[in-house]
Amino acid sequence: MINIRKIPTFAAVMAKKIEKTNAARLLDRARISYNLIPYEVDENDLAVQHVADCLGQPIERVFKTLVLHGDRGGYLVCVVPGNGEVDLKALAKLSGNKKVEMIPMKDLLAVTGYIRGGCSPIGMKKAFPTYFHSTAMDFETIYVSAGVRGLQIEVAPAELISFTRGIVGDVATV
Repeated sequence: MINIRKIPTFAAVMAKKIEKTNAARLLDRARISYNLIPYEVDENDLAVQHVADCLGQPIERVFKTLVLHGDRGGYLVCVVPGNGEVDLKALAKLSGNKKVEMIPMKDLLAVTGYIRGGCSPIGMKKAFPTYFHSTAMDFETIYVSAGVRGLQIEVAPAELISFTRGIVGDVATV
């Protein structure tokens, strides 16, 4: 007789207690209010639009965390709206670099401790200079990765920016 394990449905998985991530524990320690919001992961579609659709939120409110390397300052983090792209020239200027470029995907885990689709601006292996696109301040709360695929943190942008010692500027084209 073949034993076929039942694969739990998304609803069954979501009904279980949500495991806190390191990013969430760091916000707890800093006494910053937030919500953990789970969503269904599609390994074939890690795009922000999929996350926004799952959350029922406009893509402009769901921010992606990108890691770059500057020619003068080393690694830096850029948090931009899901419908935006990093403005490399603007980010370079704001960060005091002549040039910045995205790090290779294969280096993301080693540099940050996070994987693609689960990179959070909170709790990387080291604290890197962090830059937020100015539209983050247009919302009462924004969504960023909680540090794993399938989980977002909803948090007030001012508190997140303060916690990460972030700098706000027009670092994306939207």
